Amino acid sequence: MSNNLLKGKRGIIFGALDSNSIAWITAERIFEEGGIFVLTNAPVAMRMGQINELAEKTKSTVIPADATSTDDLENLITKSMEILGGKLDFVLHSIGMSINVRKGKAYTDQNYDWTHKGLDVSAMSFHRVMQSLYKNDAMNEWGSIVALSYIAAQRVFPDYNDMADNKAFLESVARSFGYFFGKDKKVRVNTISQSPTPTTAGKGVKGFDGFIKYADKMSPLGNATAVDCANYTIALFSDLTKRVTLQNLYNDGGFSNMGVSDSIMDTIENS
Repeated sequence: MSNNLLKGKRGIIFGALDSNSIAWITAERIFEEGGIFVLTNAPVAMRMGQINELAEKTKSTVIPADATSTDDLENLITKSMEILGGKLDFVLHSIGMSINVRKGKAYTDQNYDWTHKGLDVSAMSFHRVMQSLYKNDAMNEWGSIVALSYIAAQRVFPDYNDMADNKAFLESVARSFGYFFGKDKKVRVNTISQSPTPTTAGKGVKGFDGFIKYADKMSPLGNATAVDCANYTIALFSDLTKRVTLQNLYNDGGFSNMGVSDSIMDTIENS
């Protein structure tokens, strides 16, 4: 159902890989709500995914860009404004990668070259994106920038590995850069801490199925789905949240405020 919440708004969506991606589902919902956008991902990720199918479905343009490259980002932003016909109203950063996780390296036995690469892709890229937007004066006033995070930025999830550090960095960048974007440009910057969601990247984390089951049992409303996250993102992109900024917002069915649940206790007592 469309409420035209984003009618006339323009933006960039980072990170749509395939139909399991939160960014993919968010793009579909933004299109339904009247928004127009450019899709982007790193060239290597684009070869793995089906982003061109999404572009056709949403009548959007794909511009390859490595989010760790300032030159690529400058080109992406310039071309996006040309294609879309003006400054941007929204940007979604849905990027995360850990080589240590992918290669099965324990947190206590990091390959630091891999750690640095994951930090650059998952968190530093958010600063690069915002710095490029800021310097190019590419955002309209009351625009909105959102990045996707996870509660491991605040709490220990051992198998989430160095991605927990990356998400903590990401959330800090959102607050720090969000101050300047708000003060100087009247642009909002927030992160959404989403329930564990079975995306292509998420499934690569050891014990991920257990994460999902545990979170669902702990949360009074159950896990938030990718569609739930897309809808929350649309609310943050809309004019209904014009004074919401510098926040890490939990979209997790209540998990973040729980200590224990009856369901979890029943499982433990009956084991």
